[in-house]
Amino acid sequence: MLGREQPSPPSGATPVSSRPRSRLRSRPRVRKWRLLAVALLAVGCIAGPVAAPAVAGDAAGQDDALQERLEELLRAPGGPPGIIAVLQRGDRTKIYRAGVAELGTDRGPQPTDHMRIASTAKAFSGAVALQLVDRGLLGLDDTIGERLPALPEAWHAVTLRQLLNHTSGLPDYTKDPEFLAILNADPHHLFDSRRLLDFVADEPPAFPPGSQYQYSNSDNIAVALMAEAVTGRRYEELLRWNVYRPLDLRNTSLPQGFRLPEPYLHGYAVDPPEPPEDVSTVLSASGVWASGGIVSTPTDLTRFIRAYAGGDLISDSTRSEQLAWREGASEPAGPGANATGLAIFRYTTRCGVVYGHTGNFPGYTQLMAATPDGKRSLTFSITTQVNKDNKPELLEELRSVQEDFICALLRR
Repeated sequence: MLGREQPSPPSGATPVSSRPRSRLRSRPRVRKWRLLAVALLAVGCIAGPVAAPAVAGDAAGQDDALQERLEELLRAPGGPPGIIAVLQRGDRTKIYRAGVAELGTDRGPQPTDHMRIASTAKAFSGAVALQLVDRGLLGLDDTIGERLPALPEAWHAVTLRQLLNHTSGLPDYTKDPEFLAILNADPHHLFDSRRLLDFVADEPPAFPPGSQYQYSNSDNIAVALMAEAVTGRRYEELLRWNVYRPLDLRNTSLPQGFRLPEPYLHGYAVDPPEPPEDVSTVLSASGVWASGGIVSTPTDLTRFIRAYAGGDLISDSTRSEQLAWREGASEPAGPGANATGLAIFRYTTRCGVVYGHTGNFPGYTQLMAATPDGKRSLTFSITTQVNKDNKPELLEELRSVQEDFICALLRR
């Protein structure tokens, strides 16, 4: 929940753009070898599509085909115990789901279930930063040296723009051996989220800033620190005023601990022939913070991506900067051909283009996407981690299924 109302927004908070628009559980036992590999990088009933209300003209044959794709994904080696996809066209929503929210029960995934949204949280930090650009508190060409002079001098030339489109070259702290060793020793370790970059402070950029694309979890930590530096407000407070409240995201939060609010989608490590292992509360969110620590629901993610991809949160001039595309894939790669903007990705599928973001975290893999006008959207959540390193074949199948759903989304 959003907590107690405050009398007025803090400095740096902005309302939705004036641009005219229409419209507790105990700690699970963890296999130590798996935690290093994925730290930050027998299924029950299958439920069919649930309309709320039904999309006009939606053919039963298409519903059956999409449902079968979900069931195929569920049955694939290493596939997830649960899947939920929310497809919204205008004010008409259709929910597709397969499997269960928790193994050992018959409860299907629900759009109000909490879940870890992984790196889709990077779009939230982008929303905060780009609103501060609109207000003149930040500039896209502001550097780390200007805004965060205490960070290593070797990083000082990196700009906010380069952080947002992953061309900074900053070393990824989540790959640091010391960071991973702490997680192995104590998966619930409470990190000082604002000191996460200390793990790689002795490393220079991997390449001259702006010259290459390289996805790094360090980038959005620096973005959040810049936002705090220019406003004097905590990042969590900026999220509340700039994102949660304008969009009425009542079930979205950025926790520090490892617990999830009830009800939640249970996330699993699925590595046959071993039985699935519940890893929902394995890791403390403090270790990913602005790069992947947000907890939300499919309903809230739908509201967010429609506004974010549709440009409702920022001015036209800032949006034109955001949508200056260059080659680069999200992590994991999204459906179709990927290109990167500023804290947003373009997915060019066989049926058309959507904007959005993906993410993966132990127990969860996410996609949120919407059309450029924000009027059609898809959120696609599965309850196991899938990426190019741990399950490359399943990732390709997942991207294929997601593309089929986008084609259904874009169908006239």
